[in-house]
Amino acid sequence: MPERDYTIRIDVPEFTCLCPKTGQPDFAELKIEYVADKLCVELKSLKLYVWAFREEGAFHEAVTNQILDDLVAATSPRFMRLTAEFNVRGGIYTTVVCEHKQPDWQAPDTVNLP
Repeated sequence: MPERDYTIRIDVPEFTCLCPKTGQPDFAELKIEYVADKLCVELKSLKLYVWAFREEGAFHEAVTNQILDDLVAATSPRFMRLTAEFNVRGGIYTTVVCEHKQPDWQAPDTVNLP
């Protein structure tokens, strides 16, 4: 429905990669929110793509931005936000949020219903 803005939300609760310093596993929940243009994310392809990180060393910020860049390259959305909520490591939780917006796209006004 390219004539309409609508939001697609995808939760990926089982993202894993490796700490590039220690090799220990890192676990995160990925939350993808986007307004498609002509293409949508195909869920099986997304699943296989996410699995590819299981044996890769990655810093939280770098891998979150890489995933966003790859999804934007594949789908050219009007808007996309990726939130990666990483589980505790050394007593610290990390959440990384990154966004892409087409230069000419304007978010619709929020509708507040009574």
